[in-house]
Amino acid sequence: MIKDTKYFGIDVSHLVFDVTDSGGNYYQFKNSITGFKKLVKLLGSDSHCVMEATGYYHYQLAYYLQESGFQLSVENPLSVKRFIQMKLSKIKTDKSDSRLICEYAKQVELKLWKGNSKHQLECLQMTRLLSTYTKQSTMLKNKIHGELVLGTPSKAVVSSLKQSLKYLEKQMKSLEDKLLILVKQEHQEVLISLKSIPGIGDKTALMLVVLTDGFERFTSAKELCSYAGLTPIIRQSGSSVKGRPRISKIGNQKLRNLLFMCSFNACKYNKACKALYDRIVAKGKSKKLALIAVCNKLLKQAFAIAKSGLIYDNNYKSTLVQN
Repeated sequence: MIKDTKYFGIDVSHLVFDVTDSGGNYYQFKNSITGFKKLVKLLGSDSHCVMEATGYYHYQLAYYLQESGFQLSVENPLSVKRFIQMKLSKIKTDKSDSRLICEYAKQVELKLWKGNSKHQLECLQMTRLLSTYTKQSTMLKNKIHGELVLGTPSKAVVSSLKQSLKYLEKQMKSLEDKLLILVKQEHQEVLISLKSIPGIGDKTALMLVVLTDGFERFTSAKELCSYAGLTPIIRQSGSSVKGRPRISKIGNQKLRNLLFMCSFNACKYNKACKALYDRIVAKGKSKKLALIAVCNKLLKQAFAIAKSGLIYDNNYKSTLVQN
């Protein structure tokens, strides 16, 4: 907590957002430009706004405050939830949540929210739509298969499903091409370098760049692995509780799933990853645990390559990518 800073705890919902300041004053505004302007009139140069990430609802307010030059922190909702639970509050309203968020801001070390550039936002929107289209494509393929195994499928139904699938695949191809052009505008060199890593293909390299903003938002490989939810959690207490270490999974699920799919090829063609996988399996550990370790290794390799600007060398040993 910084002395003389006035904190504003903000709880954002679809139509309105509730605000409580350090002095205990409570306000409610519409979640619109009109409401944003009214909030800004209350803020001073010493103000620090704090909110939790609430799906999509907080974005407009967050960017408005950032562009207006105010200090802003967007906190992990799980951290805020645990803090509220610790207070043992019996009241759960938007007003009480904004008050507790303000109390949370006074007691923890806050990081200023960076947000994304307009370029990055567009890339992420395309990525999310591609993810939706991929799921729909899988559903259509399964439906076509289901109709065909009936023995006497309706020609009209199968024809309609195939037309829908064809249209969807055309849209996906168009989006992928546009996404590639956008990424090349900002991160072409990083994209080329990542493709040199055995186990990382064209689509994977593209998604890695998009999900990490060209690795520019991270200062260390450890920070990046934590973002992906690949860092281990140790559960030990005294002599009786010795839980198995497992990955946190508190991070970007898309990035984690992407790396896991890549780990199979990496075990075959990536010399360092194959050696790591074989070593872990030889110790009697599970293959899944070994694959997770490979995911971690791949991400460290990608970080080292992206930051150095070098092409991957299968025989080169660097402290940047060692476990």
